[in-house]
Amino acid sequence: MNETTPPPGPTPSNPARPGPDPDRYADPDRYTDPDPRPPDAAPPPTPPPTPTGAPAPTPTGAPAPAPPPDPAAVADPDAEGVPLGRRTVLAVLGLGAAGVAAAPWLQRGLEAVLGPVADTDPTKLTGLLPGGGGFRYYSVAASVPRETAAGYQLTVGGLVERPAEFTLRALRALPQTRLVRDVQCVTGWRVPDTPFEGVRLSELLDAVGVRPEARAVRFTCFDGVYSESLTLEQARRSDVLVCLRMSDEPLSHAHGGPVRLYVAPMYFYKSAKWLSGISLTRDVRPGYWEERGYDVDAWVGRSNGRDDTPTV
Repeated sequence: MNETTPPPGPTPSNPARPGPDPDRYADPDRYTDPDPRPPDAAPPPTPPPTPTGAPAPTPTGAPAPAPPPDPAAVADPDAEGVPLGRRTVLAVLGLGAAGVAAAPWLQRGLEAVLGPVADTDPTKLTGLLPGGGGFRYYSVAASVPRETAAGYQLTVGGLVERPAEFTLRALRALPQTRLVRDVQCVTGWRVPDTPFEGVRLSELLDAVGVRPEARAVRFTCFDGVYSESLTLEQARRSDVLVCLRMSDEPLSHAHGGPVRLYVAPMYFYKSAKWLSGISLTRDVRPGYWEERGYDVDAWVGRSNGRDDTPTV
């Protein structure tokens, strides 16, 4: 996806394994195996005495006695029935406290690592991992080229009076709007109170002049695969942005930078990442996920069979 994928399948359960006999490990010296011989069987012959220091003889055909247990194996923390020591418990608690204190740093680290990996992950399994701030990283392309700030251009054309190209510098020079909204993915995850900042799409449309026959807007991306569409009425909403910043930082490549679409009241798959083109059209053209069954009008809580709380 650009931002979402169909929900993953159910995870198979992991049934509990039966544990060992607790009495054997609680006190081995007190544990006695039941005598398998019948009550009227003759007692086993008594072996001859063994000289001091010599190994006991092994009867012909009998298996060699088992070696004593390996102390390292008994101390294996993954083995069942072994209690955790006080130092181990304190160490785990200490790591937990450090994780809470370092949460923002860890989130940025996860974003830096998972974002580039997800771009080239053919299995898409990285999309199941939480990234910085609770986001998941998705792409429908095998890889996505990186656009630099100096080389980026956004083309606006189609049914307009004055086709134009906007550099990143030109977009930054236009009036900026900041919105703080929840992000809701159609697969279920939600990131609350996320700041987005950029140029209202309606301002770009006014700048190029929309021709009377135009009724919809189509968006294309420099990943070469993804696309999206809105009606002209939807595109002119005040909460639809050509977004340059997220969480009060420049938009990273993993989050669709340097420029992405942001449609606040709709599921996040409508907010196309790596935006490269805007085209005015006569009719709505279904986007990448709409061609695969998702709703064209993706209002949060009122589409795709979901009842999530609206994001506005």
